[in-house]
Amino acid sequence: VMSDAENKFMLQTEADGKFEERGLRDYFSYRDLGMLEATGGRVMAQINRARGAVTEEGGKHHHVVDFQMNYVLKGWAKMNFEGIGEVLMEAGTSMHMPPGIKHTFVACSEDFETLEICLPGDFPTVEDDG
Repeated sequence: VMSDAENKFMLQTEADGKFEERGLRDYFSYRDLGMLEATGGRVMAQINRARGAVTEEGGKHHHVVDFQMNYVLKGWAKMNFEGIGEVLMEAGTSMHMPPGIKHTFVACSEDFETLEICLPGDFPTVEDDG
């Protein structure tokens, strides 16, 4: 159970939200939804927005998380998951990524946006190429 000091009320309107060109991948801009601060670091929630169409496959990697999910808001993306293969995600698609699953971002449309939620909020990414 989290203490009151770790649980804060948070409200962010669309007008309040700012997309920043920071984060794990340079082909995305990220809008932090304020959950890290609101939950004392337990939860990360952000909108990932493509900075343009992605046509070159990225590197294989995995995230050290207990929980990771994505919900596609706009556009489409293709990802390749170890043991599963290539997956197409279009607007309205939800996806749970089991902890540690190795994956590669393959491509996306220029209008691609996804809501991403991870626990814990601050987690390492491990590059698996090599």
